[in-house]
Amino acid sequence: MLTDHEPRLETKFARFGEALSLSAGEVIEGYASLFGAPDQGKDIVTRGAYAASLAAHQARGSKVKMLWQHDPSHPIGVWDEILEDDTGLRVKGRILTETQKGAEAAALVRAGAIEGLSIGYRTVKATRDKEGHRRLEELQLWEVSLVTFPMLPSARLSRLARREAEAAKSDASDAGLRALADALRAATRP
Repeated sequence: MLTDHEPRLETKFARFGEALSLSAGEVIEGYASLFGAPDQGKDIVTRGAYAASLAAHQARGSKVKMLWQHDPSHPIGVWDEILEDDTGLRVKGRILTETQKGAEAAALVRAGAIEGLSIGYRTVKATRDKEGHRRLEELQLWEVSLVTFPMLPSARLSRLARREAEAAKSDASDAGLRALADALRAATRP
């Protein structure tokens, strides 16, 4: 069994899904980590690795932070939900475009320049298997960041709630109603 006695923060990258778009206050969700999937560093997160950390956050009333590129001086939003399921670590949150870095991150996601998620954690318990993989069995989760380069390409954002699309539909409806009102006014003029 390996243990990490150094108080250093490790990071693990995942990848967003394709064709992202984002609007102000947008909700993003997906997997920041997948169980059983070896990453490019030969680490494999095991099912249940986050359970103790998530329970500790809940007991303290603290939240896992949403950061920009793992920089603790640049929080860019909030994770409203983080949970383990059979697949991995599922996250759901909002990029806050009212902040400078949040607005920059949203613009880069919109353009497709940023499509990665990465976890920041400390290893509590890990073992090595015969293939040389480090099996991460218990992790202390600190943050989930939006990042440029993913280390676990198979972990993807599954859905992006698009208030922008709803706003566009509303604008189209409003435009249609204005056109109808203009047509009725023109038809009723003497």
